[in-house]
Amino acid sequence: MSGFTAISLFTGAGGLDYGFEAASFRTVVALEIDARCCETLRQNRSWPVIERDIAAVPTEELLKTARLAAGEADVLIGGPPCQPFSKSGFWATGEAKRLDDPRATTLEAYLRVLAGARPRAFLLENVEGLGFRGKDEGLQLIQSRLAAINEAHGTSYRASIATLNAADYGVPQLRRRMLIVGARDGTPFEFPSQTHAGIEEDRIDRHLTAWDALCGVPEPTDPAVALKGKWAELLPTIPEGNNYLWHTDRGGGEPLFGWRRRYWSFLLKLAKDQPSWTIQAQPGPATGPFHWDNRRLSVREMARLQTFPDDVEIVGGLAEAQRQIGNAVPSLLAEVLARAIATQFLRKRSFWGPPILAVPLAPVRPSAPRPPAQVPKRFLALKGEHEAHPGTGKGARAVARARSLNLLAAEQETGQPRAKHVAIANLALP
Repeated sequence: MSGFTAISLFTGAGGLDYGFEAASFRTVVALEIDARCCETLRQNRSWPVIERDIAAVPTEELLKTARLAAGEADVLIGGPPCQPFSKSGFWATGEAKRLDDPRATTLEAYLRVLAGARPRAFLLENVEGLGFRGKDEGLQLIQSRLAAINEAHGTSYRASIATLNAADYGVPQLRRRMLIVGARDGTPFEFPSQTHAGIEEDRIDRHLTAWDALCGVPEPTDPAVALKGKWAELLPTIPEGNNYLWHTDRGGGEPLFGWRRRYWSFLLKLAKDQPSWTIQAQPGPATGPFHWDNRRLSVREMARLQTFPDDVEIVGGLAEAQRQIGNAVPSLLAEVLARAIATQFLRKRSFWGPPILAVPLAPVRPSAPRPPAQVPKRFLALKGEHEAHPGTGKGARAVARARSLNLLAAEQETGQPRAKHVAIANLALP
């Protein structure tokens, strides 16, 4: 069989793999624990899929399934679950559990497979929070493990690290991710140059927009795209490209909420002339981004914004599909990186033409934004003065969590029941 070989870990719905496939790589084994994701993979491709927890799958089994020996694979790819390093967790509490989170052991598992398989190259994807200054234990772990692998096996793996915005490479979505790439022989990796920007510049195209991606996609018939929940009637009152901040004392609507008192994605709406906001994997009924027509995005629309190939069908209902798509790497960004890995590390001479998964410009101009609707009377009861968020780690949930931890520490130190400390603490509350 032709092409380069890829061992895929934490494959999910295949976002990375479809991009590597477009760059002449073939996935010789895919490891994924989620049953729905495995259904999606099997429905769309003939890749060998191991549906188990990575902790229970020895590297030898992966290599046997791939029909490869240690050292023969061209690349190891994967994105260990990112929740321990998530920025959203940091926003809510002022800190993320990071390496103290049991899910962070998936990072160790990836490095264990790297040590056993010893591919010619590797790519590890994660959220940018993995490298936040002063909280980069994950990066330190990766560097120390690479040094240990090199000492034990005579390899020369060295990590090249960058945080990229997918929109800067032609993806019609603002999505920042950390990429870690390395070669077995120690060749440093040069990340591809930015090809797109917020405005068209010399030799750099403008960002692709949500309209570019979604123009021509049929109007969805799935009733699940209709808005539900307590805030459904408020979304039409928010202009394209805005969120709940429109209805604060610093926006142009009614002062219904405090500034930054909600997550950014609360009542967040796409704009036709801008890239999409990041597709969320686990949205609530008021969590966007929503379509400019005041509804949820369809499965096909989300897949387009993630630059999945059009022949890929996601298994499951809307919520299941969004979880799979939202957790994926944009396939076009993966293709751009795979092309660079092939030419820099694997002696591929060059690629002809633009990326296969590149999004074309929409053939027609979008309609003008719809004016925002009037705020329904029942929401006007929220009008008033609202305090702005006091800052990261200082909100009500963060304060409550810190107070709970302090009470627990006092109980452990003094041996007195927490109820007594709660009573004392309550006396100090305003």
